[in-house]
Amino acid sequence: MPTMGGIFILMVVVISALLWCDLTVKEVWFFLLGMLGFGAIGCWDDWRKIKHGKGISIGVKFALQWLTAFGIAYVWMHWGQVSTVISFPFFKHFNPDIGWWFIPWVMLVIVGCSNAVNLTDGLDGLAIGALLPNFATFSLICYLAGNARIADYLAIPFTQTSEIAVLGMTLVGASLGFLWYNAYPAQIFMGDVGSLGLGAALAMMALMAKQELLLPIAGGLFVMEASSVIIQIIARRKWDKRIFKMAPIHHHFELLGWQESKITVRFAIISFVLCLLALITLKLR
Repeated sequence: MPTMGGIFILMVVVISALLWCDLTVKEVWFFLLGMLGFGAIGCWDDWRKIKHGKGISIGVKFALQWLTAFGIAYVWMHWGQVSTVISFPFFKHFNPDIGWWFIPWVMLVIVGCSNAVNLTDGLDGLAIGALLPNFATFSLICYLAGNARIADYLAIPFTQTSEIAVLGMTLVGASLGFLWYNAYPAQIFMGDVGSLGLGAALAMMALMAKQELLLPIAGGLFVMEASSVIIQIIARRKWDKRIFKMAPIHHHFELLGWQESKITVRFAIISFVLCLLALITLKLR
């Protein structure tokens, strides 16, 4: 079965950025740097799996992710017009400035989101079906935050994310095209190059719009998948018991007898509802 299909999604985004985006906007380049940086790590891992039957070690993989995330955060903070405040949902006027802590914060969000998406990519169409509503949601949020009047009306930080909204909708279109061939039974897989790259892209959209704390709501499905793995590991090490039949949690439902297509559709519905909840939360600020 062909893998590394995520390369085509990343290529579409890069080509669209070069053709349609205002390349004088630094945020475009930082976004591409984050997406392609993590995509490159996944690409190397996928290539080693194909050529040698085994990917890079977990330690090396995580080290590269943290190093790449640090490079992105450091460059963005020094050469970008980045705000180091954090916007809290439900609290309109509580926007603390975390200063240099912004760098580890960016690292945590990017590494966490990219790996959560990577863990979700275990069934045909599952990861991309959950990413689609998230890309659409944060594209809208980037557009709203990039419009001074709307941002003021919603009481959210005004950011330079109008061009990121264009790239976000490009991701929606490219993901729909990929889903056509990745839906059950899949004809191609996205591979780590896709899951890590697209997870980093989603994190960058949330960070640039200053709405990264909406990410656990809209991306709640990814949080659930990652949390199930963490819970399972802790339970096995501390009590030598399993909380789930298998982790990540989509495999738990497989072992309960759910059909793969049913899991994929239901998880996509959950992701869609969570994204609507995130948008409602944005309005309630």
